[in-house]
Amino acid sequence: MTIFNLLALMGGLALFLYGMKMMSEGLEKIAGNNLQKILEKLTTNRLLGVVVGMVITAVIQSSSATTVMVVGFVNAGLMNLSQAIGVIMGANIGTTITGQLIALDISAIAPIFALGGVVLVTFSKHPKVISLGEIIAGLGILFIGMDMMGESMVPLRDSQPFISLMTGFRNPLLGIAAGALFTGIIQSSSASIGILQTLAMNGLIPLSGSAFVLFGQNIGTCITAVLSSLGSSRNAKRVAIMHLLFNVIGTLIFTTVCLVSPLISLIEQLTPENPAAQIANLHTLFNIVTTLLLLPFANLLVKLSTILLKDRGEEKDPVNIHIPTMRIGSISVALHDLHHQIDRMYSLCNQNVNEAMSALIEERMPADFIRTNEEKIDRIHKEIIKAVPAISALPMTLEDSRTLSVLFALNSDIERIGDHAVNLTEEAEEARASSVQFSSASLMELKKIQKVLTESLTQFKTIQDFRDAGVYGILASNEVLLDDLCDDFRENQMERIKNHSCQAEASVLYSEILIDVERIGDHIFNIAESLYHGELIEAE
Repeated sequence: MTIFNLLALMGGLALFLYGMKMMSEGLEKIAGNNLQKILEKLTTNRLLGVVVGMVITAVIQSSSATTVMVVGFVNAGLMNLSQAIGVIMGANIGTTITGQLIALDISAIAPIFALGGVVLVTFSKHPKVISLGEIIAGLGILFIGMDMMGESMVPLRDSQPFISLMTGFRNPLLGIAAGALFTGIIQSSSASIGILQTLAMNGLIPLSGSAFVLFGQNIGTCITAVLSSLGSSRNAKRVAIMHLLFNVIGTLIFTTVCLVSPLISLIEQLTPENPAAQIANLHTLFNIVTTLLLLPFANLLVKLSTILLKDRGEEKDPVNIHIPTMRIGSISVALHDLHHQIDRMYSLCNQNVNEAMSALIEERMPADFIRTNEEKIDRIHKEIIKAVPAISALPMTLEDSRTLSVLFALNSDIERIGDHAVNLTEEAEEARASSVQFSSASLMELKKIQKVLTESLTQFKTIQDFRDAGVYGILASNEVLLDDLCDDFRENQMERIKNHSCQAEASVLYSEILIDVERIGDHIFNIAESLYHGELIEAE
């Protein structure tokens, strides 16, 4: 093999990988984040999850992308492990479509595909048409690359060392290790299987050797999910473990079957003149049969993943915003994670405000959980601030960008509500420490304030429901009511001071309480404004 053959091989491989990337990205753009919404909503039934995972992966031609989305959903608490396992199984079936396309061998007309796609990309201004052009051009470039690799490998047919190497893959362990290593390096089972098909089409590796490499490639593709789960929650890491378990178990089963049965010969007889189809068919059979065998034992896989990765007694719901590196669905996963964390902040603030007001009214020390909640609120607030720049760098639509801006604004307002709840807590503690007693009239006023605050805070159990005109109207009215109440109660307090019916210390504390209550009301209304209008509202 000359240097020119080697350069042609490298160039063909580059075109093959680029064509696959171009085609996959075009499909992703056309599909958009709707795939993520389908994946999230249609996975309550495990069997349906398998179908959804299969269809989505077949569309985007990347099981890694689907698995990374699942890791993100599990990390955000939007999907449990039982739902995730079905999608993973379906993704493994869906990824076999690429091998079947390659087996069609359209290299003779590949230049026509490439030219047609480039024309669409170059001369069209419509985003969907451009994406379609990328798909067509990518498919053409992929087959041109395969053709180049095939021609460059012709001299290898007479290379005894290379033939010996390929023959050595008939050793199951060697073949599996080679397939897993190569796929792990390029992080695409579709690409590595395509290269294996090219070797087979040139007579450089028989199915008896490529079968074990193929099984190893299924294991190697798990590296993407493993890398994606690093830094995520324990459950997210378990998704990667389940993906690995699925392929390892499938490899053990099929390796054993291939060694003790005529399966390889049967596969060869189906398409004796098409080695690429033989590999594609074995790949499809591997994933369908493994899914059928393991689906009834899905709960055991989930349990095994929890045994292999035990809980460490850490916080059940840690602060962790997952930002996937894969393009498809990454912005949706990240935004869902932001939603989840901001919902947590809001719930904690709601608890703190209610407990602080109750402590003031009941003239007791506030509960200790307020300090713990405030630490969580501050930690989430800081994590969101750190995550937003990375999320803003992801490909996103105008709507996604607007949502990110709104969520960032909510983060600030909710954190400030938490700060004012702590102020109320300190005022309640000061009242107890100084034996300050509020007048019965003051306590009645505080009860009225608490009622309005509670009504306002409970309008948003989560922030998923945007632009609710009814809720916005209630919060707008309550904000005005709260301001009016605070103004009236200040005047009442002045009258009580004049009548000497309240302590001086109580008067000072009461004034500070009213200030904090007004600020909380302002920030609640800012949240309503941000959600309803999608505007960034300044707050003190």
